[in-house]
Amino acid sequence: MRSHLLEGRVRHRRLKPFDYALDHAVYYAALDLAELDAAAGGLRLLSRNRRNAVTFRDDDHLPEPATDLPTAIDALLRAAGDDPTRWQITLVTNLRVLGYVFNPASFYLCRDDDGALRVVIVEVHNTHGERHLYLLRQDLAAPPEAPFRAGMAKDFYVSPFMAMEGRYAVHVRDGADRLSIAINERDGDGPQLTTNLVLRRRPLTDRSLLRMLLRHPLMTQRTIGLIHWHALRLWLKGARFHRHGTATREALARRAGAGGAHGAGFGAGPPAGVSGHALGIDAGSAGDPIRTGEAVR
Repeated sequence: MRSHLLEGRVRHRRLKPFDYALDHAVYYAALDLAELDAAAGGLRLLSRNRRNAVTFRDDDHLPEPATDLPTAIDALLRAAGDDPTRWQITLVTNLRVLGYVFNPASFYLCRDDDGALRVVIVEVHNTHGERHLYLLRQDLAAPPEAPFRAGMAKDFYVSPFMAMEGRYAVHVRDGADRLSIAINERDGDGPQLTTNLVLRRRPLTDRSLLRMLLRHPLMTQRTIGLIHWHALRLWLKGARFHRHGTATREALARRAGAGGAHGAGFGAGPPAGVSGHALGIDAGSAGDPIRTGEAVR
């Protein structure tokens, strides 16, 4: 079975207007979309789409109500011009613990027929109940063993203490026993935030899952609590507050006025077979719900 667990640390460092860092222990599931039922079916602690101590639910991600997640991802990639028939797609995400989950970011690692990591879909959630997808591509000239590198413009409101003007650089290195993901954000004045996930592979077994639950109790509940705790600390330190909605509209208007492109989208709406509702995008959200990025050399 290719599905497994990942355990390690997440580190954030804000570089301006003042230095602020955090470092927390975390674990994730890395689920092969081709074996979701098999991965959950052999475990007592984990179920798919039904209650258990730990649960994976397709509708925590992006499918339409009657569509399972593998089918929805397949449709999304085909609408973007890919043929994922023989691809291996691994979802790196948090699982529901005692019925609750909050996923700041999930990652779909898409390997082509040769095993090269060519596409990464980043699914971002904010605390307003919204989600957004960035579809990133590796440079086709890169050798199969090269680390994945891509970049995109910021199109989605995440933190009230970060302006909407910005760009992300995403680096992914997926080794035999270790996964590292770096997301660096910069604005016109230079780097402003670094985020690093460094995770080691663990087997997906009841014993290993129980160990994670004991070592990281109520981790998804803790995640949302820590988000608000760090937000309070930033506010007390005097970080500028950017109101949701207003900040997004103003930033996108300035970008359009300057003639700045921010990645090739899918046109006026989401790709065929994947609706805006399925993606969890509010009708009034600014911008298209899916953006594609460009390779970074």
